[in-house]
Amino acid sequence: MLMLFLTVALVHLIALMSPGPDFFFVSQTAASRSRREAMMGVLGIALGIVVWAGVALMGLHLILAKMAWLHQIIMVGGGIYLCWMGWQLLRSARARRGQPAALPDEASVTLAKPGRSFIRGFLTNLSNPKAVIYFGSVFSLFVGDSVGAGARWGLFLLIVAETFAWFSLVAMIFALPAMRRGYQRLAKWIDGLAGVLFTGFGLHLIFTR
Repeated sequence: MLMLFLTVALVHLIALMSPGPDFFFVSQTAASRSRREAMMGVLGIALGIVVWAGVALMGLHLILAKMAWLHQIIMVGGGIYLCWMGWQLLRSARARRGQPAALPDEASVTLAKPGRSFIRGFLTNLSNPKAVIYFGSVFSLFVGDSVGAGARWGLFLLIVAETFAWFSLVAMIFALPAMRRGYQRLAKWIDGLAGVLFTGFGLHLIFTR
């Protein structure tokens, strides 16, 4: 049983460390806004993992296999949301064109409305193509019928805690003053790159099914 938990922890950590929409959302929010806003996004992502892990433990791979139309809806809906996120970032990058980079001590932070980063983190995770693939196939391999209820709850808590810890670390690193100063100097390029990546993720979900 210990080997099962260690294996799942390692596989999930590798999945978390692979850059995707969640990583770019947290890092961009921490660098452009504040650590507090990024942590609200991390809480949203963790809630998304609660949903995915809970559904996976109830047999997500079987549900998707028997209801192909549901899988299509999830993919297209997630793709549309990621494209919308990408469009917002590209608009931000375009708005910064021609604006002088703010000096580190003059850089201002525009805080989002309370809860907005939480909702965006939650929706970004739910629309994450890696989450659909990972929980619908890889993770499901570790929770077969031989795994008891106690172990399932343990794996559930492990996945959620590991996700929260990893993205909290990402938020703290990208909220460091040096990272924020770097963002202020390269904001239009970072937002533009993030916008292209989010749009690419979204289009991939919509057209590659």
